[in-house]
Amino acid sequence: MGGFFGISSKKNCLSEVFFGTDYHSHLGTKNGGIAVYDKEIGLQREIHNIGNSPFRTKFEKIFNEMQGTSAIGCISDTDPQPLLIRSNLGNYAICIVGVINNSEDLINQFLSFSGGHFNAMTSSKINSTELVAALINQKSDFTEGIKFAQKSIDGTASILVLRDNGSIIAARDRLGRLPVLIGKGEDGYAVTFESFAYQKLGYTDEKELGPGEIVEITPEGITQLSPPGKKKRICAFLWSYYGYPTSTYEGVNVEIMRNRNGWIMAQHDIELNNCQGVDYVGGVPDSGTAHAIGYSNCAHIPFARAFIKYTPTWSRSFMPSVQSERNKIAKMKQVPVLDLIKDKNLLFVDDSIVRGTQLKETVEFLYGNGAKSVHMRSACPPIMYGCKYLNFSRSTSDMELIARRVIAELEGEEGFKYIDEYSDSNTERGKNLRKAICEKFNFSSLEFQSLKGIVDAIGIDECDLCTYCWNGKE
Repeated sequence: MGGFFGISSKKNCLSEVFFGTDYHSHLGTKNGGIAVYDKEIGLQREIHNIGNSPFRTKFEKIFNEMQGTSAIGCISDTDPQPLLIRSNLGNYAICIVGVINNSEDLINQFLSFSGGHFNAMTSSKINSTELVAALINQKSDFTEGIKFAQKSIDGTASILVLRDNGSIIAARDRLGRLPVLIGKGEDGYAVTFESFAYQKLGYTDEKELGPGEIVEITPEGITQLSPPGKKKRICAFLWSYYGYPTSTYEGVNVEIMRNRNGWIMAQHDIELNNCQGVDYVGGVPDSGTAHAIGYSNCAHIPFARAFIKYTPTWSRSFMPSVQSERNKIAKMKQVPVLDLIKDKNLLFVDDSIVRGTQLKETVEFLYGNGAKSVHMRSACPPIMYGCKYLNFSRSTSDMELIARRVIAELEGEEGFKYIDEYSDSNTERGKNLRKAICEKFNFSSLEFQSLKGIVDAIGIDECDLCTYCWNGKE
């Protein structure tokens, strides 16, 4: 994943873009960057690896090195960006959020007729942002170039372009899988992935781009370059997992949705008498917490944090690259509150169950500290398909997904014909899936939120949501 933030202003805006970009650190763990435009200096750029240190510590010195009245910043889980581009469209900086599945085809197609080249990275990999710029530059203006790029891309790409006249062009991805919001301030406008980022800086909500919409932003106003399309598929996982609790997308706040989602799960358990005897409800920190609060409020079972993650030195974003060390750090971060665990029946709500590896270790940790029973609830349906639009689940194969693996163990590939049944807890196959996962992870019970439940919690028409990872519908 990743996120971006930009401002076009009448005054020096570097400090605001620094803080606005930093507010997207939960969306990416690999690279951070800022590009800024100044009338006298022109375009400037700084990029740093943030794999083992926060964005802010790598960029705190830029105020002595850069200045400008317009700037864009990006947090990325993939390639270094923003990039500075010199082309037939002029000089500009560009960053993107999304994933390109057909990059090799697009690269080969470009090289076959252009006579040009790309700056190759390790293993001849091409920076996705440079590829998007190459697509844009094939047309005579930014509007047509961005439309061409988004039409060519199999995947998703929301784009920010900082021009050498100080304006910012913002484009939401073609089907609106990711948000792009604009806020208005005293001296200009801000554009962001996370709405709270500009709100904390004193900007007020002005506009949320529609799917595929392209606008140009200056300190004086917003000009629509291309209208939004009619088809929308915004990612439902924005609310259940990776969106920040204080953000709002399509008019729906993340924290409120998660509370509502937990409430709906509790209603289902109450109807089936599935939460009797539970002493405490807790969330698997951090994104499961709000779902658990909603569950607790509905079920009238006390909410408690039976363990706390120690994040002052090891926050989520800063983890070793070696998996064995990542597992060790994940274990060391969990500090138990023994009085809330020993001899207690605990129910935890997690935002999702993807592979289940860390969840299994968490349950073992709880039993090791004296828990009597551990019940698990997933705030979304079983994940049956690896995300091919945003790569949020980082799955290289669908068989990495615990639900898929269990189906294969139960029925072989024949079972994949009945994914809808396995997702539904009311069917025999659905019950078998839950029972098998419980046995693998030593859960006392397991339930997943239904697709209808999560759609109801979001409150947006299902046809406007991307639910591909749960039901395979594009």
